[in-house]
Amino acid sequence: MSFWKRLFGGGGSAAEETAGEPVEYKGFTIRPTPFTEGGQYQTCGVISKEVGGEVKEHRLIRADRFASKEDAVETTLRKARQVIDEQGDRIFS
Repeated sequence: MSFWKRLFGGGGSAAEETAGEPVEYKGFTIRPTPFTEGGQYQTCGVISKEVGGEVKEHRLIRADRFASKEDAVETTLRKARQVIDEQGDRIFS
């Protein structure tokens, strides 16, 4: 499945498969959800937080690709922490 189909929900299942345990960071939850593209794992994850009684989510996708799922998960967590540090709750705007 192409990157654009996954990004905009075309084709395949709408469910995302979390790779490993979700990680809590500064009140946010990071769920790594790397997917395979071209035989490699693409950096992808979901950052969520409860705001005003509602769970808000931000999908994080980067162009980085790796041979192993573990490397993609590690990079997803690192990039998500960076986004949280830089933008905080603004990622939901």
